[in-house]
Amino acid sequence: MKQFGWEIFLGAALITASAGLYYAEIKIFHAQRDTLFYLFQDLAFVPVQVLLVTLILNQLLNIREKKAMLNKLNMVIGAFFSEVGTGLLKSFLPFDHHPDTIRSRLMVTAEWPDQRFSLAAKNLKDDDCQIDCKKGDLEALKSFIVEKRDFLLRLLENPNLLEHETFTELLWAVFHLTEELTAREDLSRLSAPDCAHIGGDIRRAYLLLIAEWLAYMRHLKREYPYLFSLALRTNPFDPKASAEVK
Repeated sequence: MKQFGWEIFLGAALITASAGLYYAEIKIFHAQRDTLFYLFQDLAFVPVQVLLVTLILNQLLNIREKKAMLNKLNMVIGAFFSEVGTGLLKSFLPFDHHPDTIRSRLMVTAEWPDQRFSLAAKNLKDDDCQIDCKKGDLEALKSFIVEKRDFLLRLLENPNLLEHETFTELLWAVFHLTEELTAREDLSRLSAPDCAHIGGDIRRAYLLLIAEWLAYMRHLKREYPYLFSLALRTNPFDPKASAEVK
């Protein structure tokens, strides 16, 4: 009760003031019937006011709050791609059995409309991506992820990430791949079934990472053209990518 003391006092004071004003109106104008009529008319509108405040206005505030939170999350995702994501995509690409196919679909340009990003994401889901763990350097991949593990752990400490399910799923996929790689003493001598298992873990993280990269690129194109320009010039799927403006 102490916590809500001032609210109770304020509510009681307002109700008392309202009752006093109605009583004064009746005494001054001697129109009790009219006063009661308008009182009930005002009360009849209260449910509509509740509807406007609790549903419509509250929904608008929730949408605004969610948009602000997503902007903050995209800042975190931007830090992820700057520190880990872009390098990880480059590390995953050599394991792709058909790297030229994925490169041709992800050569993002400044002219891409929203529909093109959506189509690229859809094609990614429909694509039968094949990963061969013997094509790339597993030791180099392991070293890269282990080096970035502390940064990834700090990302998980952000409670707002719980609102971004796909990005959280990506982090768990990367953590799982890290555990699988560090659990093996010699990655150069994997059996065929074990290599297939590692390939499946790489594929999961690879596809989730590409999906998040596409979503992040679309966000930059909409909101931050100058950041989008740099992201285009450092596209991990472009073998000729260079940060230098040419």
